[in-house]
Amino acid sequence: MYEIKKQIYLNFTKNQKAALCSFLRALVKKSPELSADEVFDKFIEDETYYLEINNSRFEFLSDIIDDDSFINDTKLFIKECIKYYEYKKKQEPIIQAQKEFEKRKRKFLQEVKMSKDAPTKKQLYYYEKLCKKYNLEQKELTSKLEARDEIDRILNEYTRDFENID
Repeated sequence: MYEIKKQIYLNFTKNQKAALCSFLRALVKKSPELSADEVFDKFIEDETYYLEINNSRFEFLSDIIDDDSFINDTKLFIKECIKYYEYKKKQEPIIQAQKEFEKRKRKFLQEVKMSKDAPTKKQLYYYEKLCKKYNLEQKELTSKLEARDEIDRILNEYTRDFENID
């Protein structure tokens, strides 16, 4: 799409070209069910209406809206936008799998780091209070990970037993 963008609208200023291309991309993204010709027709219809009432955001199109060069460039860009969004949609499962992998990787690295750090005072205090509350023998906790897992184990075990009583 970016190569096509360099080849079209050569007589526009940089800002005009950027605004028009951005608008067309948004139009394609908003209506993925429409074909390139339908998107183009919708754009021309809307833009003609706004030009007639002197309220267009693209006033520079008033002289060239019917020009063959403009029509060809616009259709070409719309087709490229459709290809881009179709490709992006096909890539979605791969992107989601990559995100999930990165999430698992971050969690694993966090646990590795926790296994090397000493438990915090809060963890030790909380663990001590839980052991007293449930009359458990305290273990020597050597890492944040071990403290977290031991606290979770106690909470899960004893809250489950408490729920079964009701």
